[in-house]
Amino acid sequence: MTPASLQSLRTLLEHAEAERDTAASALRDAEAAAARHEAQAGQLGDYRSQFQARWTAQFRQPTAPSLLQCHHGFSQRLDQAIVQQQAQCRQQAQRVQRARDVLRQKEQRVAAVQKLIERRLTVQQRQAERRDQKQTDEAAQRTAWAKAATADLT
Repeated sequence: MTPASLQSLRTLLEHAEAERDTAASALRDAEAAAARHEAQAGQLGDYRSQFQARWTAQFRQPTAPSLLQCHHGFSQRLDQAIVQQQAQCRQQAQRVQRARDVLRQKEQRVAAVQKLIERRLTVQQRQAERRDQKQTDEAAQRTAWAKAATADLT
């Protein structure tokens, strides 16, 4: 393998690692966004529970119909907000899963390029060892011929 082709593989590896790092960063961002959405959904749920508890106590006393309508309208909007937030949580969970899949693909690509480089280096090393063995064998053969030739002269 030529040094240029090895350098090309190393450049490819650097590029694959950069893509993997970008994918890992995107996954971290998606997970952070998912956590924020989940926290907000939790806060909305807690607020709804507190709101209902306050109004349950309020309704034990006589209350004006307009106040009841106001409560009912706000309660509906709060429920809609919770449903929307849950939908956003599901969407964000899907984004996290897609980001994980992309990261897994990028990691596999890095591993494949690393394995290719290792194989090429192994082949290169074996070729060098064979070349060295051949040179050693040829040198030994020349030495044996030289000894045989000097033995024949004497």
